[in-house]
Amino acid sequence: MTIIKYFVLTAAAAFILAACGAPADNRPAANVNAANNAAAKPAAAAPTKEALMTLEKSAYEAWKTKDAKFWDTFLTANFVGYGATGRMDRAAAIKQYSGADCDVKSYTHSDEQMTPISADAAVLTYKVAYDATCGGQKLPAEAWAAGVYVRDGDKWKGAFHAETPVVDPKAPPKAAAPAKKEEAKTDEAKPDTATDALMALETKVWEAWKTKDAKALEDLLGKDFTWVAGEGRADRTSVLKMWATENKCDVKSFSLTEPMSVSLTNDVSLLTYKGSGEGTCDGKPITTDWYATVDRKDGETWKNAFGMSIAQ
Repeated sequence: MTIIKYFVLTAAAAFILAACGAPADNRPAANVNAANNAAAKPAAAAPTKEALMTLEKSAYEAWKTKDAKFWDTFLTANFVGYGATGRMDRAAAIKQYSGADCDVKSYTHSDEQMTPISADAAVLTYKVAYDATCGGQKLPAEAWAAGVYVRDGDKWKGAFHAETPVVDPKAPPKAAAPAKKEEAKTDEAKPDTATDALMALETKVWEAWKTKDAKALEDLLGKDFTWVAGEGRADRTSVLKMWATENKCDVKSFSLTEPMSVSLTNDVSLLTYKGSGEGTCDGKPITTDWYATVDRKDGETWKNAFGMSIAQ
């Protein structure tokens, strides 16, 4: 939950990716197949920031050059992303990332950071600058972006991607943008059995933010927790200050809706949902945004490893 929420201009075409899996028998089909072929396929090398950013940049180039074939082997079967139409499954993402209605003159990446989640999953966060238009609309000049990658045999594939425009904390809130129509979903991205457990965790995080309970947050956030929003990227220590000890929000109530989780590995899941609140932060109204978390299971307990607020 962002401490300060703003409605930001339009929706940037999110594109890129992140993820691949290879865990247990109840995993997505793509991951099960990868496990069955393990004897024939060497495991992908441990991820490095440079290696994953090379993959990330290849996805941006595919978007720029309208390489529609690229995405079929780059995205996991249960990929989830956010774009100009809101939350997208794999089929909708491939359609949007193919860039048919986009004119991309240039893009640059900066402030890259990789956070390992497990041996088979990692999160990339960075800032991206554009000179591009999609559907005749200019994309925001800068955005914070995140991609989740998972191991699939001898490859790393994209399991999640989202971007949210950079926000100036001192700028006044913008007028609400018109509601966006979501793309039709396919049967590829379905909520899994962990959705209820992950939403229970997320509800506790929001409640701790609402009540400024630092102890509760310490128990709920993983030791390497990373947060990304329009205001920037924050590590666990900074988040504990923003959400508890230096929290400038007066939250009357909150609502978490439209949850969906997908399994990335046998101990890592991705949760996406919509969050809203009644109240103010720094005197500004709390707005409704999409959220994504990557959660890791430690024994029987889930903890937040990564979180992101995605402006609508």
